Amino acid sequence: MIHYINLRVIAHSTEDLSRVRGALDFFLRNATGMSDDDVTDELVEVTDIEGHYGNPSVMLSSQISRKSDSVRLARFIRENMSPGDVEILRSEMPDRLDDDQLFHMRFDKQAAFQGKLVLSSSSDAITVKVKIATYPKNRLQAGLIVEELFG
Repeated sequence: MIHYINLRVIAHSTEDLSRVRGALDFFLRNATGMSDDDVTDELVEVTDIEGHYGNPSVMLSSQISRKSDSVRLARFIRENMSPGDVEILRSEMPDRLDDDQLFHMRFDKQAAFQGKLVLSSSSDAITVKVKIATYPKNRLQAGLIVEELFG
């Protein structure tokens, strides 16, 4: 059903890295069942990058590959979105599912830091890509799985 889930967020030079990390940890802790005291360092890859105007930034990324963690994160997302955000996802599902069967979502990183899930259309957000597994590869079947998970 879900092959893996990728999460990525960029901490710009004007942002507090620990707060951006906290926003990402909000997703990771709910995916893995870790408590707020558990350290997620082994789950996060940290990469120094250069921003649009040459400003130093940090990209934080993680891949959730265990089936139980992937399903737990998908359920967490679905159960904690507002009815309005669910409706947006439902109406945009065909556009959010690409030919590689990746389902794309973005979430507001300030809201995530505060423990809330809010869909975002901003490029400065936590990106979540859910890789849907169908054998053989079938976009229609993947769409049905996405609808079951998030619709």
